[in-house]
Amino acid sequence: MARTKPSRLELTLIAEVEEYGYTVTATQLERWRQRLWLPRTNDWRGPDGSAVRPEIMKRAIDLAKLSAPGRSISWGGWVFWALDDTPESAEPLREALLAAMRRPLERAGVDVGQVPAGDSDAAFEAREELAAQLLRNRRSPRRDLDGSLRAHAAEAGVELPPPRSVPNLFHRSLTEPGSRMMVGGAADVSFEGLMDSWEATWPEGKEMIERIRAAHREAELTGVDLMAQSPMANGLLGLMQAVEQADDRLLCAAVRACTKASGTLAMVWTRAVEKPEIVPQLKNDVMWDQWVRVGGLAPFGAAGEAAVAINTVQYLVVPGWADDLHRYQAFMDHLLLDPPGARPSA
Repeated sequence: MARTKPSRLELTLIAEVEEYGYTVTATQLERWRQRLWLPRTNDWRGPDGSAVRPEIMKRAIDLAKLSAPGRSISWGGWVFWALDDTPESAEPLREALLAAMRRPLERAGVDVGQVPAGDSDAAFEAREELAAQLLRNRRSPRRDLDGSLRAHAAEAGVELPPPRSVPNLFHRSLTEPGSRMMVGGAADVSFEGLMDSWEATWPEGKEMIERIRAAHREAELTGVDLMAQSPMANGLLGLMQAVEQADDRLLCAAVRACTKASGTLAMVWTRAVEKPEIVPQLKNDVMWDQWVRVGGLAPFGAAGEAAVAINTVQYLVVPGWADDLHRYQAFMDHLLLDPPGARPSA
């Protein structure tokens, strides 16, 4: 709450924002300053000391756009911390990412800090029970984004590229080993068990699954454990450590890239309603499976925050993922500037 009457500079900013059709109160300005989304009032003026700097005006307008009664601006606020890119802004950004990663487990009553470690039977059984706890009362949708798109495309007569991965990432056969990996890491899930889960949900992908099995066997012969090299090798704790230990500048860069890409994807998705031929082009890229299907479309709210957090972790720890995201960003920018022409079949 604003403890004093608005200053002349605050009233000036409020009036200028209203000229663009948005309402801002002195209380909101105070709250945004406290959250480090707006600089201190002393930093608002330009070099001549008379007017509010244009970048402050733009940020206030952006914050007003994101604000709605009774609703958090969610990961929209993370963008401002990432843009400022200072040790002071990186601190709340890091905490917000970690909170988003812990939230799904906390809602299921699981404290990630209390997960038992070690190879003993008792520790393993305890982790199995915690993993099962994550899945209680959880419904598995019949389709994920890819499956829903294929159903609609078939109705519209639009041909989509063949799938490169399992058709439903949220199938119970996949979420069960996924929850065990999240709690206990890759060591709690056998490679063959994971491949069996893939086969159960993707019978048409037998050839692809056999190639993965062959690559795994070849790696084993050279003494390499591919499961141990997975980002999920140490479960959620390992992913959180990547965020905790990331350099401030790199962390801000990762969030800037991931949130910008999600915003661009949302715009491309809106354009695809009128030009469905955009969808096959999006799906023809490896980032469709590595990013779009697993959290590229990030809504505001807890689900979107979890998606941005996981995307940020991939940016930090998966070799080549950051370069692929930047490349896909350029591709999406091109689609917005020069969308493909409508095809007769569409």
